[in-house]
Formats: sequence, structure tokens, C-alpha cells
Amino acid sequence: MKFEDYNLDDKVKQGLKELGFKRPTDIQYKSIFNILDGEDLIAIAHTGTGKTAAFAIPIIDMVFHKKNEQRRYSGVQALVMVPTHELALQIESVFHQIEKYTDVKTISLIGGVDQDPQIEALTKGVDIIIATPGRMFDLISQGHFQTHRIEILVLDEADHMLDMGFKDDIIDILKKLPKRRQTLFFSATINDHIKRTAYKIVKQGAIRIQLSTKNPVAKNIDHFVLFVDMDHKRFFLERVINENPGQKILAFVRTKVRAERVSKAMARVNINSLTIHGDKTQEERITVMEQFRSGNVNLLIGTDVTARGIDIPDISIVINYDLPDESENYVHRVGRTGRGKRKGHAYSFCAPEEKEALKNIQEFIEKDIKVLNLDDGEYHDTLHVERDRSNDYMSLIKEMQEREESKKKSYKWKK
Repeated sequence: MKFEDYNLDDKVKQGLKELGFKRPTDIQYKSIFNILDGEDLIAIAHTGTGKTAAFAIPIIDMVFHKKNEQRRYSGVQALVMVPTHELALQIESVFHQIEKYTDVKTISLIGGVDQDPQIEALTKGVDIIIATPGRMFDLISQGHFQTHRIEILVLDEADHMLDMGFKDDIIDILKKLPKRRQTLFFSATINDHIKRTAYKIVKQGAIRIQLSTKNPVAKNIDHFVLFVDMDHKRFFLERVINENPGQKILAFVRTKVRAERVSKAMARVNINSLTIHGDKTQEERITVMEQFRSGNVNLLIGTDVTARGIDIPDISIVINYDLPDESENYVHRVGRTGRGKRKGHAYSFCAPEEKEALKNIQEFIEKDIKVLNLDDGEYHDTLHVERDRSNDYMSLIKEMQEREESKKKSYKWKK
């Protein structure tokens, strides 16, 4: 079935056509009709399957029809709660593209930026809000955001919201919304804790949709693991970049400090990179994403805090520079590539001390990750041991050692 055959307004279809949306993905096909029928929904599907459009399309269509019927502004109709700033902005972008030819208005409410433009937009009239909990509750408490007319609540990346400790925020917002509402619960993973929370939030008899339960990662992603020493990872990152010129590459590291260190290591070998993590201001994070999306810089180094907010279709390669401590995060990381029908590649650099993490990941995804075996010659060639490079990592270490030796000799001479 094609989107042109759906019972959607022609202006919504026009937006979908301009986006190149011809046929629904599995999650879209199974969600859209139920949402249009007013059903509550619990939908579980891995990243890259089109979850955002699965709720954006029917919500925009329903809000647009209501506006046309009432012919007057009646307040915010739908609220989408998300865990991160990046995800809020990404979802807002999807809504804007689909609603382009309608008079539906969507904005995001996120912290870390000036709230005055958001207040001004709310004052002028908004139909749909995408929000992170902090800024949303700030504007509610200040009286700028009225919730009494909201008819649709979406909890997107609900598993991540619960992991980040937002359960109380979810309960608090439910108290502020009308009891007669439609609730849509979208999550990439499901466990007993998430399941219990979901069924407390939705109406009895809610529709449950669960896709790819046995394979939490997309089939169009190739997975590889390379066993390397921790101190050698930067050389293998350099190699992957040099062997894939012009390709967008997203590398995940364990900490924000490590992100900056890896970026500086790449700069020493003339590779430009961007970093994104919790220490960046919201303006900095927005600028970074714009540069990466435009292709001005093709290497982005980030932490897990940003794993779910990056939706750039042409990311070719995801590199687990450091393996994640939580196995579920592997799914969300690699889900940044292989979006839709595109082919993706995921490489994991596994140091000896990370083998237990690798074992847990393979158990979680229920498949072995293919090992890339390098002989000693190829391994050492990657480290540039035999090359004359005055600015590489090993040269810097050697230079530091020589300086220390020089200081010791100078001290002895002075004595």
C-alpha cells in the first residue's frame, strides 16, 4: 500500500511526496491506522525503522482536520516528550517537513537556549510541542505552556527516558493532562520495567506492536569487531577514515574527556573532527550537528548521551571506539547508520579489558559479531611504526620522554 492510497489530507500527502515517502515501513504501516482510529499504542521497534514518521504523519493529519473543522486556534493539541535536546530537534524537523503545506505549527521546547523565543512562539499559537522535561516544566510553571487541551501524548524513546530517571517527570505530566487523551508509547527496547510503566500509562486494551524482537538491530548493517590494544585505537580510527574518504563517520567513546582527546589525536594527523557531549552548550551542539549534517566535517565523535538524537540518513559508518558498558547502547549506537533502506557498517574496537562487554553485547543481540583478523604485519603497518611521521602519537610520546631525559641531565649538571 502506498501513502497516496491512505485516507490522509492531500496537503499531508504533498509533504510526504516531497520527502520521497512512497510506501510505509513496517512500523508505520502497523501504527498509522491505529493512531488515526484513536487507539492507545505501545510500539517497540529498533532504531532506523521510521518510528518518528509513524506518529508524526497521523498526528499532523488529525490536528490539521481539527483546525479546519473549528476554524479557530484551540491551544496545544499534541505533546511529544523526548529524553534529549538532539532528539527533540530531529523530531521537530520531521514534523516541519510533513506539515509544510498545512497550517499546523510545531515547535520544540528544550533547555540550554534562550527561552524567550519559545515563549513568543507559544504566545502566537502552537499546535504540537516536542519537549524535553526540564524546559517543559519550567514553561508550565511560569504559565506560558497550557496543557489542558492536549489530546495526544507521545513518549518517544521511552526506554531511554526511564534510564535517565525521567519516570517521575512522566508521572507528573500525566497529572496535568486531560484524562481523556490518546497515549502513544514508542521504545526501541522492552523489558519488564518498561512494560510495567507502559501499561500504567496507556488505556486498558491498548494496541501493542513489536517488531524484530529477535534481532534488535537492522538487517542492513554489517557488524565487525577488531581486537586492538587500548592505546592503539586512534591509529585504527585514522585508517578507517583514510580508507573511506568523503564518508560520514560517527565514533562513540566512553567519556566527554576522551572525546576531546581522540579529536586532538585526529587533528595531529590532519583529520578534522567534531565532538558532541554533555559539556557542550546547546548552541554548540546545534552548530556541530549542522556542520556534520552539511558534510563540512565528516567525522563526529560523541558519547552515549547523544546516541539517540542523531538522525542523519547518510552516516555510512559507526565506530564503537570504546565498547558501551550497557549492551542496549550498542543497538542505539549502530542504529545511527543503515537508516531506512541504506546500507550501514558498524566497527567495534575491542581492547583486552573490554572482552566481557563484547560478550554481553553478542548475547543481547543474539548473534556473533564477525571478527576482522589482522596479521602482525598489517597490524604494525596500521600503527605507522616504520613511517617517518614527526607529528604522530608515538613521536609525541618519544619527544616527551626525550625532554624528561634532557631535564634530568640538566639537573645533574647544575648540581
